[in-house]
Amino acid sequence: MAQLTERKQLILAIITERYIATGEPVGSKAICAQMGNAISSATIRNDMADLVEMGYLAQPHTSAGRIPSQAGYRYYVDNLMTNYELGIDEQARIKIWLQSFSGEPDKLLEKAGSILAELTNCVAVSTSPSDAEAIIKRIELVPLSKNTAMIVLLATSGILKSAVVRSDTEINVDIAEVFYNICQTYFNGRNVSDISIPFIQTLVASLGDKVFIMSPFLCAVADLCEAVKNTEVHLKGQNNILNHPELSEDAFGLMGFLHRGTPLENMLTSHKNPLNVAIGTENTYRELKNSTTIFSKYSVGDRDSGSIGIIGPTRLDYAHLIPTIRYLAGVIGSLLTETLDNE
Repeated sequence: MAQLTERKQLILAIITERYIATGEPVGSKAICAQMGNAISSATIRNDMADLVEMGYLAQPHTSAGRIPSQAGYRYYVDNLMTNYELGIDEQARIKIWLQSFSGEPDKLLEKAGSILAELTNCVAVSTSPSDAEAIIKRIELVPLSKNTAMIVLLATSGILKSAVVRSDTEINVDIAEVFYNICQTYFNGRNVSDISIPFIQTLVASLGDKVFIMSPFLCAVADLCEAVKNTEVHLKGQNNILNHPELSEDAFGLMGFLHRGTPLENMLTSHKNPLNVAIGTENTYRELKNSTTIFSKYSVGDRDSGSIGIIGPTRLDYAHLIPTIRYLAGVIGSLLTETLDNE
């Protein structure tokens, strides 16, 4: 698209920001007043007509004002928007909300999603840390009762996974010690991708008379390693879709898209940039043709581990939402990294 003059950029910015704030088309008189009546309404109307012809504005009705098109939003986000900076109090509030969940990645992401859905009135989506190259840092057996125990696995990607295992044999100190020694010898320090069923079968065959006691615990470890490699998608605020009239025609399709799982997971894991903003038809899936998606990656240690962001209408307060989502992703990464470093 053609480059815009400084005046046309200002007009596009005013229309976009007023439409985001009010949801109403913006007319030349409102623009003229905001520009201090320094330019005539006729001149502004001519510039608005040019912006419509160039594809940056749309006119919902013949006598109505203008609203930004998808291309207009994109130009605004890329060239005109001034990013809002979160205040110290806002930053502290987000950290306090999340810190109590820092040792539990899944609960941390669920809480972060709830916060984001409430702050944005959009659907919040996040992916759990996942890494096929993660190394097993530690595995513990925690007795829960006479015949049940919890197996807890911590990986270097910041992922903490657990499973409850039932044993036909009483779980005593001797069994816990045997399990600990097996983990020290065969699991800790090994890549999760190495822990396959054939690996477990070979290990079990070497256990002699302990095979029947250890088998359920070792199979649980294999399942946990598989879970570490896989991505889990967390959704919060799905009903927020119904709060946006712009999405009323797409609501049924959007709900279906959110609950299909795989397309959503593919969308979150395929973007390569630290921050991704896709507006309308820039989104790959047709169900999102009238939506905006904003996702930010978070890192555990020095590795990209997952993403968090929103799905909402194209009429969004981009200047506030983008830095908020970026900051939230940074806090998640810091908390997960801190947990990993303290283990």
